[in-house]
Amino acid sequence: MNTELVFRIITFSMSAITTADFKKGIFIEFKNETHQIVDFQHVNPGKGSAFVRTKLKSLKSGRVQEFTYKAGDAVTEIPVETHEMQYLYKEGEGFVFMDNQSYEQYTLSAVMIGDFSLYIKPNDTYQVLVHNEDAVGIRFPKKVRLLVAEADDGARGNTATSATKTVKLETGLVVSVPLFIRQGDLVAIDPESGSYLERA
Repeated sequence: MNTELVFRIITFSMSAITTADFKKGIFIEFKNETHQIVDFQHVNPGKGSAFVRTKLKSLKSGRVQEFTYKAGDAVTEIPVETHEMQYLYKEGEGFVFMDNQSYEQYTLSAVMIGDFSLYIKPNDTYQVLVHNEDAVGIRFPKKVRLLVAEADDGARGNTATSATKTVKLETGLVVSVPLFIRQGDLVAIDPESGSYLERA
């Protein structure tokens, strides 16, 4: 079990793919470091060669940078496994998870969690990415359900979607919601945009 927060350089198994195989969330080797593809776009300009514009997040620093590949370029994919894990607690700058099958504990650094730290809560289960017995990332769900901890009364029964107010959720996250949302309600939030989706 590895609970070190300092990123260690690991010798990864080689797995060659091309730009045609790109998917959001996969890990590739870029400039001798592990990066995650957070976004990409295939571009065919009509004149000239097609290319793929990407946004790559460094697993080591958390920095996101853009890089353009020629269509068909070969890259090395870093193979990972997805494990269902329960989030236990925060320890220093790390977030401790427990594998639901093996009961082994893994620590993800604040860099790996990023802004998602405001969306996770203890005892909930998440998909954690593992390579060579090291946790290397987390697959964020499309929606999370959080309890409204603080909210003004607003207008009861008002269902107008254009009228909103600001509330504080159980994790400390502050979001805009419709006026009818009250303290104690459970709401669904999109963790990618931070926007309200529905009352759960």
